[in-house]
Amino acid sequence: MASISKGPDGHRTIQFIDRDRKRKSIRLGKASQRLAESIKGKVEALNAAQISRCPLDDDAARWVSQIGDDLAAKLAAVGLVAERASTLLGDFLDSYIARRTDVKPNTRRNLEACKARLVDFFGAAKPMREISPGDADAWLLWLRERYANGTAGRTAKRAKQFFRAAVRARLIPSDSFLDVKPPTQANESRKFFVGRDAARQVMEACPDAEWRLIFALCRFGGLRCPSELMLLEWANVDWEKNRFLVHAPKTEHHEDGGDRWVPIFPELRPHLEAVFDQAEPGTVHVIHQRRGTNLNLRTQLQRIIRRAGLTAWPKLFQNLRASRQTELAAEYPLHVVCAWIGNSEAIAKRHYLQVTESDFVRAANSGAVALQNPVQSAFAGNCQEVTEMQKAPENRGFMQVLSTVCKSLQDNGIPPRGLEPLS
Repeated sequence: MASISKGPDGHRTIQFIDRDRKRKSIRLGKASQRLAESIKGKVEALNAAQISRCPLDDDAARWVSQIGDDLAAKLAAVGLVAERASTLLGDFLDSYIARRTDVKPNTRRNLEACKARLVDFFGAAKPMREISPGDADAWLLWLRERYANGTAGRTAKRAKQFFRAAVRARLIPSDSFLDVKPPTQANESRKFFVGRDAARQVMEACPDAEWRLIFALCRFGGLRCPSELMLLEWANVDWEKNRFLVHAPKTEHHEDGGDRWVPIFPELRPHLEAVFDQAEPGTVHVIHQRRGTNLNLRTQLQRIIRRAGLTAWPKLFQNLRASRQTELAAEYPLHVVCAWIGNSEAIAKRHYLQVTESDFVRAANSGAVALQNPVQSAFAGNCQEVTEMQKAPENRGFMQVLSTVCKSLQDNGIPPRGLEPLS
């Protein structure tokens, strides 16, 4: 049991005997008797959990997560709760990012960028508990006024990740970003379909076989550049089965480990063979000459595109990958295409698939074919009846005449009417 004492100065103190049978004191200051009684009840529950080494009940755990830092520090000082990590925004973000040793360098950069934008708006010394849902809405509005939808969407998703982690660590009682709706990251203005004529012009402007293969693997293989290209090895090219194994660092945390098989499409084979024939014995990587951290394929591709007499498209390598997925999706089931490209159907529909000019041309021409089909079906139907009747030997002579009539009607484009007299 715990007790409450009141000093001459009106300050109240809660005292209790801990599991080591030592008397401990928690000074509340000038607290009302009602507040002191409420805190005493929670102290008793916390102390009982410590003595019995049992987990806290939900009510006590919720109360601990909601109290202020000052009272939490006093409870931690007497061993009733663990010392609370800093809930100042800047400190928490730094510690969270430092703990995430499992993320890729690009993900870490995205986390750092989100941290900078949160700190710019709220300040590093802002207690996370004081950030309300309304504050989160104001931050999102501030973000959208300064950045494109794609950037704002990615940043908002990272902010939700930060605050969700703080709730799970019981550093804050609730998630102020729970109802924040990140803007869509799909930017239609940056979608671009790189047609085959443009691809041919770029290939002709490439300086050598390896650059032609780099471009072909992106445009006709749908590979991510540079991450997937630079890991591609000759040992993973299965010439007999017409496929090659691609490893995607971006998705290696998935169940498949980021590995997928991609067909050696007809557009790829000559370029693969050309580079293979030029490779020295023992060469490991398919892209052998252009490697290293200082190599800027983007700048080189921009020069090649200008040399081809074209204007660079918005997203140099992603647009190539998206163009290939759009082509394949028109020919194969989407789940098959996604397995080859290495993304999900949802991502493909949101960020990759496009409506092309050839879609309109094909749709316009399909109407003419549909108009011809009913007439062709009528001819086919009548002649089918003739064929069925010819099976009966006794009708063979009569059917020979009817067959001639049917053929004549087809040849002259006159709809068949049967043998009944015209009225």
